[in-house]
Amino acid sequence: MAYDEGHLALLRDDLVDEPGIVEKKMFGGICFMLNGNMLCGVHKGGGMFRVGKDLEAEALAIEGASEMAFTKRPMPGFIDANEDLFEDDARRQQMLALAKAYVGAMPSK
Repeated sequence: MAYDEGHLALLRDDLVDEPGIVEKKMFGGICFMLNGNMLCGVHKGGGMFRVGKDLEAEALAIEGASEMAFTKRPMPGFIDANEDLFEDDARRQQMLALAKAYVGAMPSK
C-alpha cells in the first residue's frame, strides 16, 4: 500500500457531504476530484492539496506544508502535507479550505 489508510479515512470524512466529489486512484495513492478537477489526495508519508498559485504562499505558511515536487521538480499550486499536518484536524481543514476555494472556482470537467 502506497498511502496511509487512516489519512484516506480522514479525507473521506472531511469530504463526505461535499457535492461533486469522486475518488480516483492516481500516482500510487488516492485523489479526490471536485467536479472533475483534482482537489487533494493521499500518498505515502502524507498527502497533497491543490491550492493554486495565488493561495500557495498562504498554504506554505501552515506548519507541515511544503512545495509539491513529485517528480523532483516543483509543481506550482500543489502543496505537500506531511503526516503531522494531515493528522491535525485544524491544519488539514485550513488546507482543504484553500484547495476548495481554488478548485471550486474552476469550471467542471
